Amino acid sequence: MLENFNEMLNKAKKGHYAVPQFNINNLEWTKYILEACRDLNVPVILGVSEGAAKYMGGYNVVSAMVKELVKSLNVTTPVCIHLDHGTSYESCQKAIDAGFTSVMIDASRHELAENIRITKEVVEYAHSKGVSVEAEVGHIGGTEDNITSTSTNATLEDCQVLYENTGIDSLAPALGSVHGFYKGEPNLDFETMEIINNNLPIPLVLHGGTGIPEDKIAKAISCGISKININTDLQAVWSNAVRNKLENDKEVYDPRKVIGSGEEAMKTRIKELVTLFNTRL
Repeated sequence: MLENFNEMLNKAKKGHYAVPQFNINNLEWTKYILEACRDLNVPVILGVSEGAAKYMGGYNVVSAMVKELVKSLNVTTPVCIHLDHGTSYESCQKAIDAGFTSVMIDASRHELAENIRITKEVVEYAHSKGVSVEAEVGHIGGTEDNITSTSTNATLEDCQVLYENTGIDSLAPALGSVHGFYKGEPNLDFETMEIINNNLPIPLVLHGGTGIPEDKIAKAISCGISKININTDLQAVWSNAVRNKLENDKEVYDPRKVIGSGEEAMKTRIKELVTLFNTRL
């Protein structure tokens, strides 16, 4: 069933584990992720970037695809379809109107006052529709949808001001993680992460989960992270498996067999990540 992320993330916050957000890029990826999480009996958040939504035909197409797959695959565990890094009120509104159950408004590129203004506007519309909202403070750098940016870490004060003036449901504080592959060792600010968690009642989100060592993932969860976003990790695993198929089977041409050759590797990696994030398994 489709729902917003409030119940699943608040349970994770209380239970000291993290719910995975796996970004989807096509029908096959969506199917593999849903099947894997169904079989593991865990909730999942399907992240959809603006670029991925455009690639797949728009918000309405993505929403209809997810809803029909949930039904046809008999997925009974909680599923949230989430706009990842929505860049404007208009983008978030379109996703909500298309049936997305959650949105992230990322106005972190603006000064805090403008971030608050935009975020509050999104929250008011989203909550009127029963949709949950994630926001960002500071700026999480790296590469997302082929756009490269630098990081700016969040402060407790900015996080408190944003939360108190907007009513967001979860927060992604920039604390050293990046999108895409890391150049060198990830340098996460666990001390500030824990302070923010202890002072805010809402769940915290870790973006840029790819490439963070397992011990640091576990530390982040212990410091209050309740949702971890994964995209590049699965892209790398899938593409490596497909590349191996093409290199070793020169006769294959059916796109179903080409794309499907990454299914097993992807599901194996999903299970590893879900188990890492969820100490109950």
